[in-house]
Amino acid sequence: MNIPFLDNWRKRQGGTQGHALASAVEADPGGVAELLAECELLRARAGRQGLELDDTPASLAALDQLQPRWRDDPEELPWLGNDAGLYLGTVLVRTVPGAVWHVWPSGQPVVRLESGREIDVVAAGLDWAMSGSPELSQLYAESAEN
Repeated sequence: MNIPFLDNWRKRQGGTQGHALASAVEADPGGVAELLAECELLRARAGRQGLELDDTPASLAALDQLQPRWRDDPEELPWLGNDAGLYLGTVLVRTVPGAVWHVWPSGQPVVRLESGREIDVVAAGLDWAMSGSPELSQLYAESAEN
């Protein structure tokens, strides 16, 4: 996964991107959560369709209802899917008690629930962007009850 804001930090630390993100999450979990929550492309595309993303479960349901115009652009599709996954993770971390960002050794950010279950939100976002299934609101509901 390409996270440009970590490039300079990684170079200074001499580590891999996965190591850099994991270290950043440990050192400043709130700061990293804010950066992961930016989801600039998704927020822009949703805004063009009149939807303001407010980091709530209701906004996930509203995203599920948007016309998937991004599927017309194969170059944009993976970026939008990545943002959709990070947005799903953001909503989980902000609204589900005990949910936190965690980083796998590969550098993939996931959401770890209080139960210890880990949700690969980026993979889920990519699936949603490509096919619309499973719906983001459904993934949230399933994750929030565990």
